[in-house]
Amino acid sequence: MPLPKLSKLELQIMEVLWNNGPTAIRDIQESFGPKGRPAYTTVQTMVYRLETKKALRRARKIGNAHIFEAVVTRDAAKARLVDEFLSLFGGRMQPVMAQLIEAGNLSSKDVADAEKLLRELAAKKKREA
Repeated sequence: MPLPKLSKLELQIMEVLWNNGPTAIRDIQESFGPKGRPAYTTVQTMVYRLETKKALRRARKIGNAHIFEAVVTRDAAKARLVDEFLSLFGGRMQPVMAQLIEAGNLSSKDVADAEKLLRELAAKKKREA
């Protein structure tokens, strides 16, 4: 099953679950802090939408409160976001890298870290073949 597309608020809710583990809707809502906190019913609606998308599930019930847990991992959601972003550039990374370099957001260390990761992945693929 493909990973669901998640909105900004849905990602914020998932972040609470990834950080805290199984959590009730009230606790999710209160984790937003007093400034800019969405209404309880808004969080509840979003949680139910995430459940429909199979991004989370009801883990158990305590009294009247359902406790929800993430089904989609943070890494899987992050990969989906990056793939969606790159699709805006035809799947090409070069324009993104060029913009990051021009904006001063990509350091030599970032490039060295990326090269190291590429070498490690190439070595891993070679061992598996």
